[in-house]
Amino acid sequence: MGQVPEIEPELRRLMLAGLGGDAVAYRQLLADLNPRLRRYFVRRLTGALAAEASDLVQDTLIAIHTKRLTYDPTQRFTVWVFAIARYKFIDLCRRHRLRVTIPLDEELALFAVNAEPGITARIDVADLLDTIPQKPRELIRQTRIEGATIAEAAASLGMSETAAKVSIHRGLKALAARISGAGHE
Repeated sequence: MGQVPEIEPELRRLMLAGLGGDAVAYRQLLADLNPRLRRYFVRRLTGALAAEASDLVQDTLIAIHTKRLTYDPTQRFTVWVFAIARYKFIDLCRRHRLRVTIPLDEELALFAVNAEPGITARIDVADLLDTIPQKPRELIRQTRIEGATIAEAAASLGMSETAAKVSIHRGLKALAARISGAGHE
């Protein structure tokens, strides 16, 4: 699964404590991640974009906070954090239309290499679903990811089955358009 950073056990412990309601541990986790994320981004940004490092750190910490419940405690915490940081960096590169090549050994020094594609895939799906309205997003999540029937999902949102089917269809169509458009940037 790749090299495990020395800090992995401590960061994982803090994350699990934070998920368990320990606010002090959670604040410590974010404080410990801050300089690591800063180094990660500063190494990748040059020139005028170097000033973006602080914003990327904050964006990543916010994403970690908002997506903290997606962390799978059976997986390495640093792999999960790396995936979020990497996508924040990729988003910046896309906004500025940059093509950046980074040696993989630099990433090993900060975080474990993600040999578990499921972690990144879960983050990708969550990010993609966040781009569509709430009702279709929730219906798709319930029916396509969690395995609920259309009737169950519709009932949970107070909708008719027909309305749910239409909403799912439109949501999937919007997602397909985003996916096909993402490859053309």
